Amino acid sequence: MSAPGSSVSESATLAQSIAHQLRDDVLNGRYPPGERLRLEDLKNNFGVSWSPVREAVTRLVSEGLIVADSQKSYRVAPASRAELAETISLRVLLETRALREAIARGTDAWEVDVLSAHHRLAKLESQRISGQQINDWEAWHHALHQALTQACGSPILLQFCQHLNTIQDRYRRIFFTQHDVDRDVAAEHRQITDATLARDAERACKLLADHIERTGRNILATMPE
Repeated sequence: MSAPGSSVSESATLAQSIAHQLRDDVLNGRYPPGERLRLEDLKNNFGVSWSPVREAVTRLVSEGLIVADSQKSYRVAPASRAELAETISLRVLLETRALREAIARGTDAWEVDVLSAHHRLAKLESQRISGQQINDWEAWHHALHQALTQACGSPILLQFCQHLNTIQDRYRRIFFTQHDVDRDVAAEHRQITDATLARDAERACKLLADHIERTGRNILATMPE
């Protein structure tokens, strides 16, 4: 006999797994912008009941990656130059604020987290990245940006930063990953990290803003007018 609540827990875990796979598919363009997603198709594809599929889709709707089209039909969020430009502007505004607060508030433990996240990312960036390492780079790239701002003291600010980062990350993966750019991203990450650990808020925030805007400009250059 199952323990009380075990079926609920299993459903939540299944929904989380489905959401993770769907998120990965959307971020990497396997489901392109605007593509229709029917709940019944997703249910059949994953071989599960309605409940975990609905919960998984609801999670991605809250993240802005999927939008409701009707009661049982959804679409992958559209992509537009205007949305990306706005995302870049807001991300610079909010993420630099979070970084400035983190530098003012961060403890030694926060510094260790920042240093650790950068070290893991730098190890990957020191070699030619391919295959599974691309997914590892995505994970540690996200971890570094999260670690930099984690000590800001505002969960709401962090939530907004996370949401904007996810939106720009989607555009980067869809439109930018197949293009070679003459840019030393590893050096940018190292400089941001060094300035942060030196508690030089002005320099760290300037470097972070330039880093976000430079990525945004490169993505926009690959997008159709």
